[in-house]
Amino acid sequence: MSGTFVGMPAFPSFPVAAHEAVGNRTLRGNLRHATHTIRAKRAKAVAELSDWDALREAGKQIKDHTLRHLDRYLVQLEESVTAAGGTVHWAADADEANRIVTRLVQETGESEVVKVKSMATQEIGLNEALEEAGIRAYETDLAELIVQLGKDRPSHILVPAIHRNRGEIREIFAREMSEWGRPAPDGLTDTPAELAEAARLHLREKFLRAKVGVSGANFMVAETGTLVVVESEGNGRMCLTLPETLISVVGIEKIVPTWQDLEVFLQTLPRSSTAERMNPYTSTWTGTTDGDGPRAFHLVLLDNGRTDTLADEVGRQALRCIRCSACLNVCPVYERAGGHAYGSVYPGPIGAILSPQLRGTASEIDASLPYASSLCGACYEVCPVAIDIPEVLVHLRERVVEGGPVTREGNKVVLQPAKGHAAERAAMRATRWTFTHPGALRTGQRLASRTRRFHPRTLPGPGRAWTGTRDLPAVPAEPFRDWWQRTNGGKGETK
Repeated sequence: MSGTFVGMPAFPSFPVAAHEAVGNRTLRGNLRHATHTIRAKRAKAVAELSDWDALREAGKQIKDHTLRHLDRYLVQLEESVTAAGGTVHWAADADEANRIVTRLVQETGESEVVKVKSMATQEIGLNEALEEAGIRAYETDLAELIVQLGKDRPSHILVPAIHRNRGEIREIFAREMSEWGRPAPDGLTDTPAELAEAARLHLREKFLRAKVGVSGANFMVAETGTLVVVESEGNGRMCLTLPETLISVVGIEKIVPTWQDLEVFLQTLPRSSTAERMNPYTSTWTGTTDGDGPRAFHLVLLDNGRTDTLADEVGRQALRCIRCSACLNVCPVYERAGGHAYGSVYPGPIGAILSPQLRGTASEIDASLPYASSLCGACYEVCPVAIDIPEVLVHLRERVVEGGPVTREGNKVVLQPAKGHAAERAAMRATRWTFTHPGALRTGQRLASRTRRFHPRTLPGPGRAWTGTRDLPAVPAEPFRDWWQRTNGGKGETK
């Protein structure tokens, strides 16, 4: 899908990018400190709710129901938004979404926009598309501002600048702020209060000047056409209320049927993301209202591979994601490799299952992402909508190795097995044959036990990569089948 883009330029495979990242001690230190702090606070906030498991199950059921009837709820949403004075646009991919937003901004005659933190606009590369059209987009979330001023890329869903420490942020502000507007104060230090104040002063003039705001949305309520943004800094409230024109770019999976459904997620999202009982700012808007808020509201509903993902009965559960980032904060792989190694605006465990479905597995980076996991299951345990990420990872690994039927751009196609997995396919087929032939399995177990003294500590050839980071398991002196027969199921074991 040429138009499917998820916010990052071409990257090498995950192992290559991760190998470079783990050699950066500063990066690893920043990530370790931040992720451990966030997950400890989250665990405490979640533990306060005696019905957390019930809320988690409710969120899963609501999302699954909505995805099964997505066509109906999207039509209802369009009707509700239109009736409230808004305009709905449909975008099949990133290219179409960028064209729509660019045209809408140009029609206002403005050459700059202020933006609320939005994964969807990062996913489609909207800032770059607007820049090509001579329109400057200003990020107003503090972490996104740091990333933008540093000419960087986000590396975390919740905290995009998690890979930066305070000293690096101070240097970025002092060096770059003057090129984007109000310069950083003289003598700026790296204390959080001073850095936040510098950002506030820098952004204030942009909030008061901008005529066009661009946002995403955490949720869309089908029954009323209401959009919801939750945030902690107040920049979202400024971007959503001050401009004359508001353009929201939202993935089609962000919909919930009713206000009652929204209640569940307004309990689980803040606790699971920022470890707060509720977000300091929860902004909702429904179309336009005379004398209050933007005069024009446009909603761009983004597909960009989501319909294809929906067609996969196993992989579609990735579309439940509410972007809380809890899975990143507990992932041992993300903690060491960081977000940039994933080659997508969606890093960590959720990115490892979402990006290869949105983009397909044809590229080297997307074919390697399902392997960016130890399958420890920690991501599933903390997910507030119970996405079984390990299950989807294994499912996608099978797709990479074996190929098979998938849906791309709405069409059924058959993928060819990815290159470089011939030895893996042969090994798995040999294992499958052995496990379906008990006699061969018994003979192989006995042979392995009797030759255990001669077994190498590392595997040769393609197996070298596996034993390069782990020990080859020792073969027991006696196969289980023989022990069971000799001891009559353990009853004859000498104690």
